[in-house]
Amino acid sequence: MSRHYKKIVNIISFRTLLIVVLLVTGLLQFFLMLGNVRGTTYDIQAFQLAPETIRSVKTVEDTMKTEQDRDNAENNVDPVYVFNKETAEHRVALSNSIFEIVSDFRKELKSKNEVVTENQVNQLRSKLKEITESQSQLVFTNSQLQSLLTVQDSSIYSATKLIADLIETILSEPIRVEEVTSKRNEIETKIRQSTNVDESILNAIIVIARAAIIETETLDEEKTEELIHQAREEVEPTRILQGQIIVSEGELVNREVYRQLELLGLLNNDTTLKPVIGLAILIILQMSFMFILFERSKIELEKRRNIVFVTAIVYSMSIIVMKILSQLIHQFDETITFLYPTALATMLVRLLANERAATLVTVLTAASAGIMFHEGYAAVLQMDIALYIIFGGLASIFFMRNIEKRSDLLKACGVVSIINIVFIAFYLLMSQSDYGLSELVFYAVAGITSGMLSGALTMGLLPFLESAFGILSTMKLIELSNPNHPLLKKLLTETPGTYHHSVMVANLAEAACEAIGADGLLARVGCYYHDLGKTRRPAFFIENQMSGINPHDSLPPERSAEIIIAHTTDGAELLQQYKMPKEIIDIALQHHGTSTLKYFLHKAKEEGKEIDESVFSYPGPKPQTKESAVISIADSVEAAVRSMKQPNAEKIQKLVHSIIQGRVQEHQFDECDVSLRELKKIEEVLCETLNGIFHSRIEYPKDDK
Repeated sequence: MSRHYKKIVNIISFRTLLIVVLLVTGLLQFFLMLGNVRGTTYDIQAFQLAPETIRSVKTVEDTMKTEQDRDNAENNVDPVYVFNKETAEHRVALSNSIFEIVSDFRKELKSKNEVVTENQVNQLRSKLKEITESQSQLVFTNSQLQSLLTVQDSSIYSATKLIADLIETILSEPIRVEEVTSKRNEIETKIRQSTNVDESILNAIIVIARAAIIETETLDEEKTEELIHQAREEVEPTRILQGQIIVSEGELVNREVYRQLELLGLLNNDTTLKPVIGLAILIILQMSFMFILFERSKIELEKRRNIVFVTAIVYSMSIIVMKILSQLIHQFDETITFLYPTALATMLVRLLANERAATLVTVLTAASAGIMFHEGYAAVLQMDIALYIIFGGLASIFFMRNIEKRSDLLKACGVVSIINIVFIAFYLLMSQSDYGLSELVFYAVAGITSGMLSGALTMGLLPFLESAFGILSTMKLIELSNPNHPLLKKLLTETPGTYHHSVMVANLAEAACEAIGADGLLARVGCYYHDLGKTRRPAFFIENQMSGINPHDSLPPERSAEIIIAHTTDGAELLQQYKMPKEIIDIALQHHGTSTLKYFLHKAKEEGKEIDESVFSYPGPKPQTKESAVISIADSVEAAVRSMKQPNAEKIQKLVHSIIQGRVQEHQFDECDVSLRELKKIEEVLCETLNGIFHSRIEYPKDDK
């Protein structure tokens, strides 16, 4: 990144920068995906010819048609009626009660020898009042009541028996409310046709008979309502299915077809904002997860900024690739979305950032792909491609955890290809469709191509992203660890002792860093280059003094200290000339911190000179990272143990402990976030590793010959 760009980035707070980057990324994603969620609409009017075959893009319930079907089912339900056998007995008893009242009153009048007058008629009406008021049909005129009081007893008896028989006969059959009138007319007709009825009381008898006829079969509302409810429930909702043809090309768009198009939102005048709002919610959710991930990250600020930028760019690039591929879907019969490089974004973020960011990007990319590759006949997301990306991405994460060389990345691509093919096999089997040999070959090639493209594009894009954002990726570290690198060749040929020392320190530092969760690979590569400055004056460093002559013996201690101290800045300058990553340069500068060359300081004191202790101290800075702190310890420990006579576990443990305590007391670790617990763990790992290197050997007996 340019100086001006760095200045601007450094002025803005990390949270503000993160919000701006995620906002720009979200807006780009929104506009790229907007066309995929809006769908296709048609400018069609009712009673026009369809310009093309139109299919349903989703499954929806046709509520209007469903309600019509349920109403039809309800209308077809036969009402449930209950026949009451006791009705005939009750109605016969009612008619008999009337005649009994009449008979009793007639006897009373005879006993008193009273003549039937209007007063007696009113008395009879009064006696019948309780019955007549409960029966609306039972209305007698005065003449009818008078006839009942004046007729012969035999006529009353005959009428009573006739009516009882007729009522019992007619009411023995089911009679519904709508049939009552006809049954009343029927009983009246039979009475008029009878020869046993006195003409004077005919009308009164007809009134009693008609009033006695009521319905014997009543509607069971509860049972009927239950049957109606059951009938409506049994009607399945009418659905318009995804992919269903609504109207074929050239057919007339009638009212029903137009209504279905309107229901599906396929008309231009029915566009809705719901999918757009839904897309906005999805993107806000995705960006929120990214915000939480980077906001809570413990990585140093500058590196975190770079990771934010590179993650946003890789994610946006994935969306652009999806958009291009989604435009080509309809031009092929096969599902060409399986050509999408499933692990591309995951691999790049894993190598340039970290595993957590790679996992999140995998899930977010899969969700976005489900929208971008939506073909109109899936529910909301195209789940097959979403799962395809998730499985491919996660497979790459699992098999990239221990990358030590470029061939390991190719192995990861091979695994991704296998996972892709396995998933495609699952997809083809679950779709329950028949596929020809050519189609099966296409899908197999698509799965392999997806995996290989993921690796090839990762390898191609990685250097550009590394250089653009100054990110030291795993692949870059692997490249720098190659012994054929010019600087390592220089170190080996000009300072073989230092080279051997650097390799030993690298083994110690890597093991210690991995034990405390730091970057072991960065520590190893940093160790390879940390003493590169010694190549300027190789003979002044004891590990390169093969002849046994020490040039420091003839130099004043100040000059010796200057030469030794200069190897940190000399190494940094040489690394900068070769445009090495900043992290490696920092390790070269920081691995001695601001510690003091005690040997030469003591030598100067013995000579009785005035001493400026700063002359005998490294310029620093102190270790800024855990990796630098571990290397500073491992560097001192390796040199000290190598010079120890007959090292054993106890001696090594005491030495390592004293070196670490010395660094702590000198406040060398004040500017990095290494804890006392981690220092204890570093001590244990270094002792364990050194014991393995400097273990005691069996003394073989000498040959007497």
